[in-house]
Amino acid sequence: MASQDDARSLKGKVALVTGAGRGLGRAFAERLAAMGADVAIHGMREHGPAEYGEGSTLTAVAEAVAAAHGVRTIRVLGDLTQGADIARVVETTTKQLGPIDILVHNAGGDIAAKGGKPDPNDAVGIREEDVRAVLDRNLLSTILTCQAVAKEMMPRRQGRIVTIGSVAAFKGRTNGSIYAVAKAGMTHYTRCLADQLRSYDITVNCIAPGDTRTGRFMGTRAVDQNRMVEAGTLDRIATVDEVARVVEVFAGPLGAFVSGQVLRVDGGGQCWAA
Repeated sequence: MASQDDARSLKGKVALVTGAGRGLGRAFAERLAAMGADVAIHGMREHGPAEYGEGSTLTAVAEAVAAAHGVRTIRVLGDLTQGADIARVVETTTKQLGPIDILVHNAGGDIAAKGGKPDPNDAVGIREEDVRAVLDRNLLSTILTCQAVAKEMMPRRQGRIVTIGSVAAFKGRTNGSIYAVAKAGMTHYTRCLADQLRSYDITVNCIAPGDTRTGRFMGTRAVDQNRMVEAGTLDRIATVDEVARVVEVFAGPLGAFVSGQVLRVDGGGQCWAA
């Protein structure tokens, strides 16, 4: 059984979690806070948590996480496809909480330029504006955010970076193809960044979830109710907690010598290499 000291193994650390207002992002923030880290809760919109009924405001989420886990939190707004916004998010976090020790870059999604899913959403028919929106939201935001945080970590020669990918990256698909391409790109960027940061003692890893019971997932498609069980089979839709707990390995003491890795969290739905 873990001791109380083990449970608070990130006490004194500062984490930035992007896209943390709801769904997996909030769950990652909760996990890190439970381990003792102070957390910057990032979102693109103050009322984003209410979009799929998982909260009210980003401010309220930050306050709830702080109250539940006895840590400091702040809420930071910004469009992570814009370098100036990213710089402000990093600067605000550093000024109010301290230098960033842990980045969990969760922001992204298969979202069209005008919101919602692209329609059409296949490899040939998707509109140019939606191609750019999906690539920017997922791949570009990953590169720019990781660059900004890595530059702050490198002089201190310490840090943990965790990107949130998707099993979509590892299989050709007609629907959601540009999202899959973007996640494949960010997965390989994670490996490239890990290679560069080895000598700085900074680990860089990727969590690649499969289908997960977030508000967005459940609210944007028909769901097979047979896959909504929570035990007895791995052929099911994951709970948010089953994915979020993996961040404890990559961000915590157990992950000190693990870098450049991509961990699928999909109940074995993809049993092949790479």
